[in-house]
Parts: sequence; C-alpha cells; structure tokens
Amino acid sequence: MPPEPSSAAESLGPAPEAHAVASSADERALVAAVLQRDRKAAAEFVARYADPIYSYVSRRLAPRADLVDDVVQEVFLVALQKLDTFAGQSSIVGWLLGIARHKVEDFYRAQLREPDPFPDDGADATSSGEPHLDDVIDAARLQEKTRRILEQLPAAYSAALLWRYWEKRTAKEIAAQTGKTEKAIERVLARARAYFKRLWEASKP
Repeated sequence: MPPEPSSAAESLGPAPEAHAVASSADERALVAAVLQRDRKAAAEFVARYADPIYSYVSRRLAPRADLVDDVVQEVFLVALQKLDTFAGQSSIVGWLLGIARHKVEDFYRAQLREPDPFPDDGADATSSGEPHLDDVIDAARLQEKTRRILEQLPAAYSAALLWRYWEKRTAKEIAAQTGKTEKAIERVLARARAYFKRLWEASKP
C-alpha cells in the first residue's frame, strides 16, 4: 500500500528552515566583496551556492525540468539585487532557499490558477489509513519512487501536493494565494492524493 503523499513528499529533502543557522565570517566576507561590485566574488557567490538551489528547485518543479534553469537564474538575480538586505541571521544557503521558495510558489500559484485544471477523472477521493513508511519500503527506494510518481502526475497535481505537504501550506493558505475557495483546494488535494495513490500502486518498487 502507498504511503500518504505528505510522508512521501517530505522524504525528498530538507525544507529551507533546515538551513536556518547564522552565516559564517567567510560568508559575510563574500557578501561584502559582492556588495563592493567585485566580479570575481559575484561569480564565486553563484558557483558556491548553485548546487543546493538547483537541487531544491528541480525537485519542487517536477515534472517541469525545462523551467529549472530559468527559476534558478531568477533566484540569483533577485539575490544579487537584494544582497544588501542580507542580515546574516541565517546562512547564505538558507537565505537563498527562502528566495527559491517564493519563486517555486509562484509556479505552484500559476498552476493552480489555471481554469479548471482538475477535471473529474473518476479517481476515488477517499483515503484509508496507510502504514508508516518504515513498514513499506526503505528510505532510499521510497525517495526514488516518490520522485517518479510526482513526475508522472499532471503538473498541477504535483504542485498541489508539494505545496501542501512539502512547503507545509494549509489548504486555506493555498486558497488565499490562488483566489480559489478553501473547499475547492481541498477537492484538488483529494483528487491529487487519489491520483498519486493509483500511480503508486501501479508502479514498480
């Protein structure tokens, strides 16, 4: 039996809060150099932090891999424009992930604002109790299978699940961001969970 989408999504990687530690002296020195318009420092800034930002964005935009490079570029453009606001209360990675989170949520918002992106496909929107993930599959295999399932889902379904469970936004918060009613978002999430469950059960381990 498949795990709940919440647990499956959470297995894919840390949220931005996982990096909420104060910046180091080395990071603050790099920021100072970038703010002094040192081109080498700016290049080092992007090179040093590109991998974790790319990883974060690519997982959360599944299956739209074609958008990842553009979103990552937007993250660094915003970061360089607003670097003077960086207070050092978090790590640079944590601060960049916060910007990336907003960019990813822009994508989720656009997906969920599409007119009627969730036709009734006959999926059972009810869910029964599911076992804990440890009773189903080991963490590494779960992570890989979850990614495959998210890539098979319609983009709007994967956006809804990731926004709700990975970014830990409530249905009410998602509704406020998309202009839909809370009940409409709850129906969307129920359909997305049912679709996820159906694909999980049909997929190889």
